[in-house]
Amino acid sequence: MKRSERGAALLAVLILVAITGAIAAAALEKLRLSRAVSANVASLDQARFAALGAEQLAVLIVDDLITQDRARTTLTGNWNGATRTIPMPGGGLIEARVRDGGNCFNINSVVQGDVRSGLSRRPSGVGQFVTLMRLAGISPAEATRIAEGAADWADSDVVATPGGAEDQAYGQGAPPFLTGNTLFAEVSELRVLPGMTPAIYARIRPHICALPVSDLSPINVNTLLPHQALLVAMLSPGALSEEQVRRVLASRPAAGWANNVEFWRNGGFADASLPLDAQQQVRVRTDWFALDIRSISGDSEHYETALVDARLQPAKIVRRRWERDGADAVPMAR
Repeated sequence: MKRSERGAALLAVLILVAITGAIAAAALEKLRLSRAVSANVASLDQARFAALGAEQLAVLIVDDLITQDRARTTLTGNWNGATRTIPMPGGGLIEARVRDGGNCFNINSVVQGDVRSGLSRRPSGVGQFVTLMRLAGISPAEATRIAEGAADWADSDVVATPGGAEDQAYGQGAPPFLTGNTLFAEVSELRVLPGMTPAIYARIRPHICALPVSDLSPINVNTLLPHQALLVAMLSPGALSEEQVRRVLASRPAAGWANNVEFWRNGGFADASLPLDAQQQVRVRTDWFALDIRSISGDSEHYETALVDARLQPAKIVRRRWERDGADAVPMAR
């Protein structure tokens, strides 16, 4: 073989070796990635199953709270918002928190009725939503536009109220869409309403929820916290102030009020004049609980929020979402 031919053969061999090496390296990298993905999926599944276990434990805690006193729910036991940490095998952990899930403005109260027979605008619910936003620092015009838009979004008809918006308004957007014409499933649906901005949404989000009923917001004054005073002040525009409510909450009996009559007879509300339906919104028992769960397994971190219906026993999960809830006012420990 000539010298030039030997050189060409050697070059061909080197090229083949280089190509084979590249293929082997790519195959090993794919194998490594495949193993990493499998490990991550396994960790995520383990974290999710752990969250489901914590969820069942939290429901038992709720049942226990209701069983202790079926007439009222108080802060006894420091359960409201307290984070419980549970170690997991292999170095993981679960953090679970139970909160009063009814101490919020129920966005679905802007309508009345039910989905089957039809939903219509509820003036008192719209008024309370406007008042809540004004107490949160939103201008009257913006608050009214958003509240009327929320009622039009949920009601069953397609006729826009003054200041509201129906299919025609949303159909001109990009992309076009229709109103829900049913109860809000998530508070985040408010983001599409005319007049809603990220700044307004962030300001009101901690005080709003979407219960799966159109009932007026059931505010439990035995578990209400000072920073939630506007939830009572919103019940009657101009009749109550947040400071009044905070003073009354500061005088709350250790065992809580026995009924809403005791609460309203407090001297702090001597000059207040509220409609009967607003007075009856005040409760001394919690029917809705919120769960916040964070589970860590390996490199996977998993969040879950859930809503518990405790109107009947045993309590049951009625809504679950696999992400962190923006309503969390206090983040869980890290």
